[in-house]
Parts: sequence; structure tokens; C-alpha cells
Amino acid sequence: MTVADIIEEPLRLLRTELSSEQRKERVKDMMRRVGLPAEFASRYPHAFSGGQRQRIVIARALVTIPKLIIADEATAALDVSLRAQVLDLLIEFQNEFGTAFVLITHDIATVKYFCDRVIVLQHGKIMEQGSVDEVIHNPQDPYTQRLISAVPVAELPAEVA
Repeated sequence: MTVADIIEEPLRLLRTELSSEQRKERVKDMMRRVGLPAEFASRYPHAFSGGQRQRIVIARALVTIPKLIIADEATAALDVSLRAQVLDLLIEFQNEFGTAFVLITHDIATVKYFCDRVIVLQHGKIMEQGSVDEVIHNPQDPYTQRLISAVPVAELPAEVA
């Protein structure tokens, strides 16, 4: 399947009220939103970098303008700058369309950047929940405390500090 076919498929499968032309326009718009040039539409995913493939997946997830998206480690394979770009895109989409996101991640930096609330799970059991600030800066549960303390902190050389 081409990139355009992949992104359009949810619109076809959901049998939306959109005409074929409207679906194609929605695909173009979504590609533009995620930073994929229009000329990529006729290409195949194997020809793209990991970050570009991630953008294809995001465009496909967003094309139906869902009310809720559950994203499991959606940015795990991305470098730091690309991760920030993808999260900014999701925040922009959330602000424009009101889409809610449930983000499943082990990355505390991503939680701090993207989330309003956090739930810490251990073996499927809720250990702690609250605002990101509450849970990360003042964890109450011993498991959460261990998770937060395991996050590496960059130390500045003595001459810089």
C-alpha cells in the first residue's frame, strides 16, 4: 500500500460519509499536519526513515478525527528532537479537535512534557495517580518513588556548575 492508501484506509473501513474526493483531501491535510510532503503520497513506507514512518502512523491514527487515542509507547523509538515534534503535533491536534490521549509510556520526560495527569501501574494495579506535578515531584507510593529515582539525571561538570 502507498502512504496515501495507508492513511486513507480507516476512512474507507469506517464507511464515513465522505466522498472519495473528500477522503483524498483529508489525507492530504493530515499529511501536511504531520509534516509529510504531498509527493510522499504515492511512495511506499519502506522508503522512509523511522521518524517519517512514525508520522505516517500518526496521520493514519488522526485521519478520522477520533475523540480518543490510546498511544502505547508512541514515541519510544524516536530521538529527543523528533519526540518533541511528535508530541507538539499531538498537543496541537488535541487543542484543535479536542481529542483525548491515553499515553502509555515508561519515559518520565515524555510524561512531564505531554501529560496533565498520570497513573502509575505495577503489574496492572494502580499504585498512584494524580497530577503530573504531584506524582513526579512528590511520589507517595514506594514503587513510584523507585521509578522516579531511577530516572537518570545529567550532571554538569564542576567547572560549569
